[in-house]
Amino acid sequence: MKYVIVLSDGMAGRQLWELGGKTTLQAAATPVMDALAPVSELGMAAMVPEGMAPGSDTANLAVMGYDPRRYYSGRSPLEALSIGVEMEDTDVSFRCNIVTVSEDGGDYEDQIMIDHSSDEIDTADAAVLIDALKEGLAKDGYEFYAGTSYRHLLLQKNGRISELTPPHDILTRRIGEYLPKDEVLRGMMKRSYEILKDHPLNAERRKKGLKPANSAWFWGAGKKPVLTSFEERTGKRGVMISAVDLLKGIAVGAGMDRVIVEGANGGLHTNYEGKARAAVKALTEDGYDFAYIHIEAPDEMGHQGSMRDKIAAIEYVDEKVLGVLTEGLNAWGEDYRLLLLPDHPTPIEVRTHTGEPVPYLLYDSTCPAKDADGGARYDEQSAARTGNHWPDGFRLIGHLLQEELC
Repeated sequence: MKYVIVLSDGMAGRQLWELGGKTTLQAAATPVMDALAPVSELGMAAMVPEGMAPGSDTANLAVMGYDPRRYYSGRSPLEALSIGVEMEDTDVSFRCNIVTVSEDGGDYEDQIMIDHSSDEIDTADAAVLIDALKEGLAKDGYEFYAGTSYRHLLLQKNGRISELTPPHDILTRRIGEYLPKDEVLRGMMKRSYEILKDHPLNAERRKKGLKPANSAWFWGAGKKPVLTSFEERTGKRGVMISAVDLLKGIAVGAGMDRVIVEGANGGLHTNYEGKARAAVKALTEDGYDFAYIHIEAPDEMGHQGSMRDKIAAIEYVDEKVLGVLTEGLNAWGEDYRLLLLPDHPTPIEVRTHTGEPVPYLLYDSTCPAKDADGGARYDEQSAARTGNHWPDGFRLIGHLLQEELC
């Protein structure tokens, strides 16, 4: 038996009047999900423990079977594992987004958070700006490291964790009241604006109609993480397929291998098919028991508040990930189980993460085909109606890996 999780980040949402009371998942054309739903188990799982901030860090740990209340030490330290930063026990790392804030004159504090991703800036351009920050913000005990797209890292030696606000939580808001209370971090962010807003690369971006990547934004502070081995916990040899450092970092901490797919960038126009083919190859040719495919696009489109693009992202997941994946595994002929779910909702109307339970679909190729169950469909409402509910979502992976499902 082989096992695969397709994690469609932020795919769940809320009903929208613009869609006649449907969610973006319900509005999307998803023929592969529609074919799987009547012959699968549907239900709801709470991946964000009560009292914890809803984020891809806590939620993906839970999907992987790690109780966030026990294993979570901050978002940035998980990304540090992927980037290859060696942390000491006394170090603190911070996520450093390259963001777009308004340029309306006046003080930095009066600017508005426009885009947490600077139009999903590509990694090469972002690296140029990170180099400028390394030079302009050089300070003993602080070190910048380049990551992927808009997602980078600041390491503080002998640091302390401070409460910081994710930039995607304050889109369209004045940034002043959300700046760090730590005077050094606050000063570095203000100075980053002066360094980046007139950078030649941003002049070129404006000419191309792209948003300027004009400020650093620090958040997600944490200390060195300690995860137990995924293989030792489950007996399964696993592989992670993701474009983002957070998931790749979780894989490093869990002792899982990683597959880097060319053209996978975490955006709407990523290499969906390449990720699915990589999972099929890992399971059928390379001897892995378990594959985790992470797709970032629905979450990013939720943050952007684009209903149309979030629906498109979900449809791409259906056609280009699930379609390619199930076709490849069915052609191979060995038994497999597939778990499809988001980590958390990213509703269009709030443009950030929320902590509600998420719908899951669990398919077992060995289970006899069921009746259509009144045309069961994979979406938030259908999954909730089943009564299957996992209040401790980190236990759901055990259900995926157990021996008997039908």
